[in-house]
This record gives sequence, C-alpha cells and structure tokens, in this order.
Amino acid sequence: MRILPSMWARVLAALLVGVLLSAALTVFLAFGEREKTLMQYRESHSIERVEQLVRALDALPTANRESFLETAPRLGLKVTTLPEHATDTPPHSDYAKAVSEKLGRTFKVHSLPADPSLCPPSPPQQHNPNIVRLPCEALSITLHDGTILRLTVMPPRTPAPPLRDDFVQYFLLFLVFIAILALIIARMTMRPLQKMAEAATALGQDINRPPLPETGASEIVQATRAFNAMQARIRNHISQRTHMLAAITHDLQTPLTRLRLRLEKVNDSELREKLINDLSGMQLMIREGLDLARSIESSEGLRPVDIDSLLDSVCSDAGEAGQNVTFEGKPGITVLAKPQALRRCLTNLIDNAVKYGHYARVSLTKGKAAGNDVLDIFIRDGGNGIPQELQSKVFEPFFRIETSRSRESGGTGLGLTIAQNIVQQHGGRLQLHNLPEGGLEVQLTLPLPA
Repeated sequence: MRILPSMWARVLAALLVGVLLSAALTVFLAFGEREKTLMQYRESHSIERVEQLVRALDALPTANRESFLETAPRLGLKVTTLPEHATDTPPHSDYAKAVSEKLGRTFKVHSLPADPSLCPPSPPQQHNPNIVRLPCEALSITLHDGTILRLTVMPPRTPAPPLRDDFVQYFLLFLVFIAILALIIARMTMRPLQKMAEAATALGQDINRPPLPETGASEIVQATRAFNAMQARIRNHISQRTHMLAAITHDLQTPLTRLRLRLEKVNDSELREKLINDLSGMQLMIREGLDLARSIESSEGLRPVDIDSLLDSVCSDAGEAGQNVTFEGKPGITVLAKPQALRRCLTNLIDNAVKYGHYARVSLTKGKAAGNDVLDIFIRDGGNGIPQELQSKVFEPFFRIETSRSRESGGTGLGLTIAQNIVQQHGGRLQLHNLPEGGLEVQLTLPLPA
C-alpha cells in the first residue's frame, strides 16, 4: 500500500511539514537569541553590581566594611578578604577582564583558582538530599588602600524555554490553524486537476460531452483551453471517420442488392452459388462496418438497466436461435448503461463463444476495483482459447486468428472491436483469460452506480 497515494494529500503533507519545520526553526532561533540576550543582560547587570559594591567598599573606612557587608544585598556575590599579597598576573577570564575594564585601572582585578567548596550550594531536592555546589567564578580585587577582596560571583542562569501550559495551548492552536490552511491550499491547488482528470475519464465515455469552463488561474485556464481544443479535434476526427465509413458502407448496399438480384438469373447453378456466397460475405462486412461506426459514435443516452433482465433476454434469444447458452443470474443489480449498445456487445460476445467454443456459460458477480463497486460478467466457452500474445490483437479491426476464425466460419474480425468500443463507452473493461481446463473466459467489468 502506497503512502499518500492522492496528489492533494501529498501537497497537504508537504505544506504542513514545511510550515512546521519553518516554525520549529524559527522557535529554535528565537529561543537561542532570547537566551543570548538574557545572558548578556544578566552578565552586564552582574558587572554593574560588582562595580557598585567594590566602589562602596572602597569609599568606606576599613572599620565599617564588615558591618556594611552584613547588611548590603549582594545578590549572588560573596565577598571575603584575602591576605595581602602582590601579583602582576593580568586577569585571564573574560568575566575578570570585563570587571577590570568596568572598574578602571585604579583597581587590580585577578582571576583566582576555582574552589568548589567556596561556591554557594543549590537548594536540596527531595529526591536528592545531597548538597550540590553550583559553578561560580572567583576574583581578587585590590582596593586603593591595599585591601584585597575575594569576590565569588555566580554566573547568570540559563533561561529555561517557556514551556508553560499556555505556551502548549497556543502551539496546539497554531498547529490546528496551519493544518486548516494547508488543507485549504491543497484542495484549491488540486481541485482543477481533479476536475480535469474526471473530464478525461468522461471523455472516453462520451466524446460529445460539454467542454470544461475556462475559469480560474491563468495556468488552469491555459490547460483547460488546451483540453477543450483536444476534445474538439478528437470529436471532429471521429465524426469524419465515422461519417466516411457509414457513407461508404451505406452506398455499397444498393449496388450489392442489384448484383444479388442479377445473380439469380445466372444459369450455371454452381457459379451462381459461389457468387452469391461471396456477395453475402461482402454484405456481412458492410453490416459489421455500419455497426462499428455506430459503436464509435453513439447518441444513445445512459439510463438505469437491470443487468439480470438484460442478460436473461439476450441468452433466451440465443437459446431460441438454437445456440447452447446457459445463464446464472443474480437479480437486483442495476447499472447505468446504453441498453441497445450493451445488448449488442453481449450478443457479440455470446455469439463468438458459441461459434468458436461450441457453447456459452454466462454468469455475473459483484466485486471491487480500485476501491469502487463493479459488476463482472463472465462468458466461458469450450474452445481452444486464444494464445496469450494474441489476446490484445483480437480487439483490432478485421483481425482474425486463421486457425479458428476463418472466413468460412463467417467472421469479419469486427465483433470484438465493436464490443470493446461499447464497453469503453460505459467506462468498463474487457479482458480475456484462457481457462486451465480449456476454453476461453471473457470478463466484462462495468462500474456500478454509487
């Protein structure tokens, strides 16, 4: 089973996946930029707090600094004094460099080795009561009076993505709107193609169907105009060929009838019999030619037909004519058909079965094809069958298999061609199968109305 067999479903999936990927990329980039901006803001704010605290401590007398540190809000800063020492090592961390630039050259700022034991602890969790030390950075800052401070600074926290309940609700609402929009776009895009496909299917059943309305986008109008022009050319071509064939066969009947009357006056009975047989063969070909012309271009309309009654009537007529025909009916099945054309089609198929297979066994059943309900009519005979490589050629006009379908048997090679034309006008299909036990099976498939 193919995934997404229809074109509109593929367009819908492509639009939906594309929009969702674009939205995901946009959210990812937005979160990244938001995190970067917040980190820069918090780092800048942290440096400002360090500057304010250091300058306040530098301005206070040494005796008052301890009491100030006890009351001053440090907001993530931890300040202690260090033993006096001298170092000319420049600050090596980016944060220390930023603090040094902010305080100016009058203050000496140096990075100290990391000491996790001096970092502030995280709040203990219920599932993990152990104390976990958060990462921090230590700086030494020398005041103007030579006092050296140890400053422990917690880095800015990484902002968490806003996966709150309202965010999830908004995201789901966004998905619903995107899906609706993608569905509307897919249907709008595929509807003209679907109408054109339906028109192409209907064209095979009725070449005289009205042209498609030339409306819509410019590309759709151009394609519709080309389709209508193609339909007009095909209709004119078929009409000219059909009229020419009908005219030729009709005009030949009159001289052939006169020839038949004159042949009755021939004294040589053997010669007269041969000439009459040849003339009968010619008249048969003319009648078949007229039937072929009618099967190509039929003005008969479609209407509901009880297929069981139609088949029973055709098989009864064949039985009264002395043919070995049996029928297994299934009442209650109705198809949309051209009654006279379908009768001719079934008559041709049954005649072929009796003529070349000695008998005809007719049955019907309901089935499925491409997900639609269909009616299958089976006509089986007891002949020699048809070789696999010739089964497609027997539908060509005037094609005969010489070993079984010769002129002596009365065949003109047009019976299956006429039947094929009629079946195609009904949107059906005609197939041939050689039976394992011998004989040929003709399967006629017709669509059932929904």
